[in-house]
Amino acid sequence: MKIGLMITCINDALYADTAIAVVKVLERLGHNIYFPEQQSCCGQMHLNSGYRKEGIELAKRSIAVFEEFDYVVSPSASCVGTIREVYHNAAVATGDHRFEEVTTTFSPKVFEFSEFLIDILEVEDVGASFPHKVAYHPTCHSLRVTKAGDRPMRLLNAVRNLQLIELEKSDSCCGFGGVFALKNSDTSIAMGSDKFTSVKKSGAEVLCSLDNSCLTHIGGIAEKMNSGLRVMHLAEILAQTGDQK
Repeated sequence: MKIGLMITCINDALYADTAIAVVKVLERLGHNIYFPEQQSCCGQMHLNSGYRKEGIELAKRSIAVFEEFDYVVSPSASCVGTIREVYHNAAVATGDHRFEEVTTTFSPKVFEFSEFLIDILEVEDVGASFPHKVAYHPTCHSLRVTKAGDRPMRLLNAVRNLQLIELEKSDSCCGFGGVFALKNSDTSIAMGSDKFTSVKKSGAEVLCSLDNSCLTHIGGIAEKMNSGLRVMHLAEILAQTGDQK
């Protein structure tokens, strides 16, 4: 199978370690990963902010870049959710029937990282070891759009020496929400603080998630509080094979 890595804007700009971790895990499992250098933004921010024309142009570009692959993997439930749901809705809203057909064909081969491991590769134990107390934050997109379900938890439970900590009100939003955090900063910070309090109460050393955008928000609050809490993408934990982190 030919697998393309859709890294997303935030990971490309700020979290290259997440992309490296995805490649490490998949190569450990015996797969070659391709990274098309011409990839760019999927258009999520534009489509969610009312810039539909610009967003659709970026969506069409992303599809053109990745259409040659059998599968497209991304370490972002948010971006995968956009491709599955928002692309199609935008096509319908604009009456672009050709684009609607393309999205219908393309979206089924796009997978968030944990989905790809569980559903396509049928793997739970990826050979990881991480001796820390870890809590998992299910992001809104992973809960309600990609419906990741228990996949991340199954992968974490298979990590050697990892103690998985349950969070109270784990399904509550962290308050990031893309442009929501910019337009409604006070509310966003209040929601993030509630989530941070829940994580600290759990006694977890590390908080992981499927979206670095949410981890940026929670991690920023944790840093301001000098809490010592670390935030890591699920892929980064699965890439660990010892006690180096």
